[in-house]
Amino acid sequence: MNYALNEKFDQLSAALQKAGLLANIPGRLLAVFGMLLAGCATNQEATTSPFFPTNTLPGRNGEYDNQISYWNDAKSRGKPRIVVDLEQQRAYFYKGGKIVGISVISTGREGHDTPPGDFRITQKDLTHVSSIYGDYIDQNGQVVMENVDVTKDPRPRGTVFRGAPMPYFLRIHGAIGMHAGYLPGYPASHGCIRLPEKMAVHFFHEAPIGTPVAIHQGSPSGYGSDSFVGDTYLPFTSIKQR
Repeated sequence: MNYALNEKFDQLSAALQKAGLLANIPGRLLAVFGMLLAGCATNQEATTSPFFPTNTLPGRNGEYDNQISYWNDAKSRGKPRIVVDLEQQRAYFYKGGKIVGISVISTGREGHDTPPGDFRITQKDLTHVSSIYGDYIDQNGQVVMENVDVTKDPRPRGTVFRGAPMPYFLRIHGAIGMHAGYLPGYPASHGCIRLPEKMAVHFFHEAPIGTPVAIHQGSPSGYGSDSFVGDTYLPFTSIKQR
């Protein structure tokens, strides 16, 4: 328990003594209460500590994702299509003329830009692993070099390449595809379109091979933005309530 918590605990004990209640509370129970205070502080500090890796912060992706991502295809019919907005970092899943899913995404960072254009899904791979990007590991499975590009980064002696997992992979163009992955809140991939896992599952199961995928820098006329549904603009909260 840190100094601040000790001080608070002492203050609480003094208040209880003054009220004549401390004698009625077993010492063991007070000790447990003190431990609970300390435990809460430890958990809070763990989520804010600069020494705690950001990609393992509890709920980090969930908090970002829950503000944006949405899926509801109840009673929705029609051919599927996907629209990717590079500027807004959103992906929209349509059935017919209706948006049934909106997902936050992370596309290619500078130098690895996700190509705009009109494409179609050419392959689906539930357990896809990259053949280009990943880590060099030793014989014990320990990472020696991380986030490598096998076409550019020489392999250290005694290591092997382990490709980055890209589950729920939908190939769109060349090596570019959509898949579940880490979303930091900005473009960060090598060109692929990362989605939260729960959204990647929906996109994977609902988009057959041949599904059109339009990738645009911004939202052209006729395609979705956060407020677009069919031919009518509505607040995003209205979309989520449908």
